[in-house]
Amino acid sequence: MWQAHKCTHAAECVKALPNVYKPKEKPWITIENATTAELQAQISKCPSGALTYKLNQ
Repeated sequence: MWQAHKCTHAAECVKALPNVYKPKEKPWITIENATTAELQAQISKCPSGALTYKLNQ
């Protein structure tokens, strides 16, 4: 989940996974372009906490 009001636009997501995060496209997040592990690792490094995830059980 992306919480726009928290985002500081540090672009760490774009730098880490440019095939997933493409701010000039719609939809701008395509999670299919990365593994779950890659997404979890990148999201954990989001400096603002604007990105979060929930695992399906």
